[in-house]
Amino acid sequence: MTEEPRGELSIRTLAMPADTNPAGDIFGGWLLAQMDVAGGVAARVIAKGGRVATVAVDSMVFHMPVFVGDVVCCYAEVTRVGRSSITIDVQAWALRGGAGERIKVTEGVFTYVHVDEDRKPTPVPV
Repeated sequence: MTEEPRGELSIRTLAMPADTNPAGDIFGGWLLAQMDVAGGVAARVIAKGGRVATVAVDSMVFHMPVFVGDVVCCYAEVTRVGRSSITIDVQAWALRGGAGERIKVTEGVFTYVHVDEDRKPTPVPV
């Protein structure tokens, strides 16, 4: 049985040449940024459109490289909602080649905090 992405598709983007390191692979930092955006989108839904801020990347595992031309799909799954915090598991999958092979390339756990207009933690709306 093949593994499937967990959670909902949050963002999809194309890996471009400007996002590469000197070896020609996509920078890990670029991928981490895409995953942070995906998790932030999911956290904002939980916060009912309120402002959220990333406070931690609790884990990050790079399984495979991402190449120029890969379509990177980030899936987000809410795993915990606290008083003001929201924890999201994010998986990044690459659609590679003309056949559309899907490969899990990275996964991580991101924590966001719901903040008010003064950027102070505030309870997640229920």
